[in-house]
Amino acid sequence: MRTKTAKDLTCECWLCGRNGCGDPLDAHHIFGGANRKLSDRYGLVVPLCHKRCHESGPDAVHRNAETAQRLHEWGQEKAMREQGWSIEDFRRVFGRNYLPLDWEPEAAPEEAGFQVDPE
Repeated sequence: MRTKTAKDLTCECWLCGRNGCGDPLDAHHIFGGANRKLSDRYGLVVPLCHKRCHESGPDAVHRNAETAQRLHEWGQEKAMREQGWSIEDFRRVFGRNYLPLDWEPEAAPEEAGFQVDPE
């Protein structure tokens, strides 16, 4: 897994790392629906390749529950770290916890995403 920086998050897909040249990047709100505006407010929006990673591919966030869960976990960790929140604080704002019950904060790089092996 490679470390992503804030700059990376503006010019490449959060999931696969592509630059959007062959498949334009969409802005994906990590927490949608009623929490879409909260995602905007707290900077919880990531670029995703429109077809491959956002909507249609086998690992696309709108088709793959595991991908969606991992993104929710990453987004919650990011929000908690940046806002100085506990899990309970996050739950009060977003309405639920996405992290495992045994979750412990890591001393990991600040903007670590995850990568799907390119085909």
